[in-house]
Formats: sequence, C-alpha cells, structure tokens
Amino acid sequence: MTILHIDSSILSGYSASRTLSAQIVARQQALRPGSKVIYRDLAADGTSQLTGEHIAVLQGGTPATPVLGADLEIGGAYIDDLFAADIIVIGAPMYNFSVPTQLKAWIDRVCVAGRTFQYTAAGPEGLLPKGKRAFIASARGGVYSGDSPAASMDHQESYLTGVLGFMGVTDVSVVRAEGLNMGEEVKAAALAKAATQIEALAA
Repeated sequence: MTILHIDSSILSGYSASRTLSAQIVARQQALRPGSKVIYRDLAADGTSQLTGEHIAVLQGGTPATPVLGADLEIGGAYIDDLFAADIIVIGAPMYNFSVPTQLKAWIDRVCVAGRTFQYTAAGPEGLLPKGKRAFIASARGGVYSGDSPAASMDHQESYLTGVLGFMGVTDVSVVRAEGLNMGEEVKAAALAKAATQIEALAA
C-alpha cells in the first residue's frame, strides 16, 4: 500500500491544512500497517509554472536548457507518484477562493493528455488505474460550505475533486476545517471537528 502525501501551504508549521493532512496520513498508516509514504512539499520543493517551452518538449521537442530538462523530470516524477499511489492525501488551503499556485503548478504537470487522461468520442476519460482513494485536507479562513452566502466562491474543493475525477480518481473525501480566521473559538472547534472526522475514517 502506497500513500502519496502532498502539502501546498506556504505557512509551514502554522498551517492548518498541513496539520490535517498529517493526521489523515497517520490514520491511514494506522489502518494499513507497513504502508509506504511518498511525500511532496510543493511549497518547499515544488516545480516552476508551466510555460510554452514545457509544452514544446512535451510535444516532442528537446529541452533548451538543463534547468528545463530537470524541471520536466520533476513533472514526470509527479505523474509516477500518482500511478504508484493507492491513497492520495492533498493538503489544500484556500487562497483567494482557489488553491495555492504551488498546487496549481502540480496540477498542470500531472494533467497531461495521453498520460493521465485522454479525449474519446464519448468525452474525456481518466487514465489513472481504478480503485485509488483520495482525501483533501481543506483549510479555509471563512465559511464556504452548505448554504453559506459565499458558497459560490468555492473554487478550491470543487476544483480539486473535479481535477481528480478527470484523471480517474472518483473516490474523494474532503476533511474540512473552515472559519479559521473567525476567532480562536471558531478555529478550535473547526479543527476539533476535522480531527474527529479523521479518527472516524475506516479502511
């Protein structure tokens, strides 16, 4: 059993999403002793933004520089991670109603036609092996779930579940802590609720 653990928050030890993603991974390891963990910290050691030079190489060109070649290798490794993983855990804070740019850069490297998805006469088809399970550790300063007036501004959880489904990962669970900037009492309650949700996860 292989667990892919991805963090994207820029807040290091102050990050709620990092705390939640670590708790989810620990719970999965407890449920599956001996599991291997692949860890990617996109804020500390991510990849560059996608450019025209990247696309040219992906379409058969030659890397213009060693730096570009090394960066493309990282993108290839990200795809290998996804194929190897049985469980995917993504720490994803909401930044300005969407995901961090570091996480978006990762998405741009793993959503590759012919590798992780393809277009068919019937529409797009995910190419990742069936049976993978994903968890999104979502952290938000405000409240965007349910009937919140701000629900239409959620381009974070909806985006990530859509991207994963596009590649073929449809078993996606969201562990959410929101309202984190609405006072210490609200924050503590939100984190406690998320921790309880994590402890209740079954194999």
